[in-house]
Amino acid sequence: MKQYDYVIVGSGLFAATFAHEAKKQGKKCLVLEKREHIGGNIYCEEIEGIHVHKYGAHIFHTSNKEVWDFVNSFVEFNRYTNSPVANYKGEIYNLPFNMNTFSKMWGVQTPDEAKAMIESQRMSIQGEPRNLEEQAIRLVGKDIYEKLVKGYTEKQWGRDCKELPSFIIRRLPVRYTYDNNYFNDRYQGIPIGGYNKLIERLFEGIEVRVNVDFLKDKDKYKNLGEKIIFTGPIDAFFNYELGKLEYRTVRFETEVLDTDNYQGVAVMNYTDRETPYTRVIEHKHFEFGTQPKTVVSKEYSTDWTEGMEPYYPVNDEKNQKLYQQYASLAEQEENVIFGGRLGEYKYYDMDKVIESAFRLAESELK
Repeated sequence: MKQYDYVIVGSGLFAATFAHEAKKQGKKCLVLEKREHIGGNIYCEEIEGIHVHKYGAHIFHTSNKEVWDFVNSFVEFNRYTNSPVANYKGEIYNLPFNMNTFSKMWGVQTPDEAKAMIESQRMSIQGEPRNLEEQAIRLVGKDIYEKLVKGYTEKQWGRDCKELPSFIIRRLPVRYTYDNNYFNDRYQGIPIGGYNKLIERLFEGIEVRVNVDFLKDKDKYKNLGEKIIFTGPIDAFFNYELGKLEYRTVRFETEVLDTDNYQGVAVMNYTDRETPYTRVIEHKHFEFGTQPKTVVSKEYSTDWTEGMEPYYPVNDEKNQKLYQQYASLAEQEENVIFGGRLGEYKYYDMDKVIESAFRLAESELK
């Protein structure tokens, strides 16, 4: 008899949701976390009474009422609405692209005027777009592309837009209303008191060990459980035997400032190429903070190397092909289930992570 029904590797939202569902069904779980804290990338660190999103801004949004009711059963969410601002060489524009953006850029007032401007600029790209630059101009025209897409995207991916495949930008949200709400989802907000509260409540009554590297003693931990739920990088599980999958990662410079309000918004994107960081997060605005000081994080996008935190899968053709090879190896593993953003080499929003964990729980625990 094994000691546990499930040994769960990682303690992010996927792991926490599955562990909670398994416990409800009377299953015994052991959670192993490599870092010194639980919560994966939604972990918050408290500085100056402010919940700082240590691994970048996380704004919960969903149209799935089941998921919304689920997270709200553990912690109350506030009414935060994501309304980021773009800063292009000191010019300030509202995001997503909407009538406020178009009015500032061209002086237009009506949706018809804005549509006519975009349409006239889109026509410069004829035929099938050959790269991201052509795809973006086809979608939103040259002015918006030059000021609000090009520099930000090149910093994010570390290469020229002409060298990036067009499929990376299949769509760009364009709204012909004066609405700065970034998401179209029915529900959005931030947990009151930060994301740690949510994670801690999901793991209530479950054994969790931090500072444990499952991969350094794989056989030992595999022998503890009937099944392994692995939410780490799929290529790392197989010791990179087929080669390393590529990621983009983010480096943060976080500082406490002696002011109560630094930029007036939680998220400000710097869309020119010359500013080295992609955006600045002022964390207190996620929870309408009134603390006398503020905490800001500058985000720098960079290539991932081993030892760094992987963030965004580079889902180009080469990497997808390699992932499929790893997925074939994963299918041959007895009693190991790969899940979550890293286990499936797939970018997930938080609500989709929970949906995915629900699906696994349904098939595993029925």
